[in-house]
Amino acid sequence: MTDWKNFSPKTNCLQDKVIAVTGAGSGIGSMIAISLACHGATVILMGRNVEKLEQTYDDIESHNAPQPAIIPIDFETATQEEYQTIQQSIEDAFGRLDGLIHNAAQLGSRTSIANYPVEIWEKLMKVNVNAPFALTKYCLPLLQKSKTASIVFTSSSVGTKGRAYWGGYAASKGALENLMETLSDELTETSAIRVNSVNPGATRTDMRAQAYPAEDPATVKPATDLEPLFLYLMADESIGITGQKIAY
Repeated sequence: MTDWKNFSPKTNCLQDKVIAVTGAGSGIGSMIAISLACHGATVILMGRNVEKLEQTYDDIESHNAPQPAIIPIDFETATQEEYQTIQQSIEDAFGRLDGLIHNAAQLGSRTSIANYPVEIWEKLMKVNVNAPFALTKYCLPLLQKSKTASIVFTSSSVGTKGRAYWGGYAASKGALENLMETLSDELTETSAIRVNSVNPGATRTDMRAQAYPAEDPATVKPATDLEPLFLYLMADESIGITGQKIAY
């Protein structure tokens, strides 16, 4: 066991691992997927925009990394049957799952609770909370088949302390942090699955630009700076680390 800040990933540190990444079409999710593949993992790319997922797929192929897979899904409208189908598809293709990274999310409205549109709130909870819950629930049997499985929920600083005008996003990330802790507590001593959350901090993404339109993107770190942290949490070096809220 080592600290992620002192982790020096080897090229093949994820060899033979099967890892699913949501929101893999752009931003942090795309960066994570490409990095995992370049370190030996077979990556399952999940998201609603097939064209963007195909771009990530092509980027991975260009690195001569293990061939990825694409599972299109719209978390805003996904049904229980769709999650069951995803579980079966992964089971048929790979037999197990070694990692699951929840990265897909929506920002929603930046306004006061008093003015927050109910329909936006409900949509946000479907994508940011209900989807990670359902996908995790149906993937747990696949993760149980791995010797060293890891689940990571991508959170935010407003998930541990809410701030004015962050509304549904803050509430959803707070729920996600609680889900992480609950699941970790349930699996500790009964499973080899470890469960943690990551607060990436200010990162140069489209969502960040949407939240802070006046901010100069050059003043915040690129998504690639997060690479060692996510690699660490998927690698065997992080075995024993669970229930942790890890901030970059």
